[in-house]
Amino acid sequence: PGQVLRSKAVVSTQSTGEENKARADGIVSNYPTGHQQAAAIPLLDLAQRQHGGWLPLAAMNYVANYLDMAPMRIYEVATFYTMFNRTPVGKYHVQICTTTPCMLRDSDMVVKACKENLGIGMGETTADKMFTLCEVECLGACVNAPMFQINDAYYEDLSESDVHEILDDLRAGRTPQPGSRIDRFASEPITGLTSLTTPPPGPGFKVREDL
Repeated sequence: PGQVLRSKAVVSTQSTGEENKARADGIVSNYPTGHQQAAAIPLLDLAQRQHGGWLPLAAMNYVANYLDMAPMRIYEVATFYTMFNRTPVGKYHVQICTTTPCMLRDSDMVVKACKENLGIGMGETTADKMFTLCEVECLGACVNAPMFQINDAYYEDLSESDVHEILDDLRAGRTPQPGSRIDRFASEPITGLTSLTTPPPGPGFKVREDL
């Protein structure tokens, strides 16, 4: 990690130093001169990805230096947003939403199934460092509850068997298909569409015939 930081790398550990530096420079270039500090969040996110899903102090200090900011300002950002992890996490970070809509759709079942499958409790990591389990607030997929997020992927409309299948697939090196587990296209009602059920009218609909 130290070598990567010295080469200004704040992206994937599998990228070269030059690739990482180009990514970081590209992000900063999106902001007007004098406002580069606005890049703090995306650079911290990339640094976290580089370090396996968490932000060591060295990475926060590097981003502060890279953006010419006081380290305390970076610490404030990293400690305010729950998307930043300040302790190591497993290869797969399982985040279960238990806010009201998910709770009403039985997020307790998801929590129980995860604990049973992984053999750990909330805030814990498996001995093989493969999975970290945690409880989070709303992830914005309320209509498709219950759900959980694993790294960047959302898994929605979960049943108990879905939870076990997804975790077993990840453990075996397979990649489960993200999204709804009941083949919802987006967030339409579980009982089916109640509007927009016919093709939209074409050009000229309800236009006077003499026009």
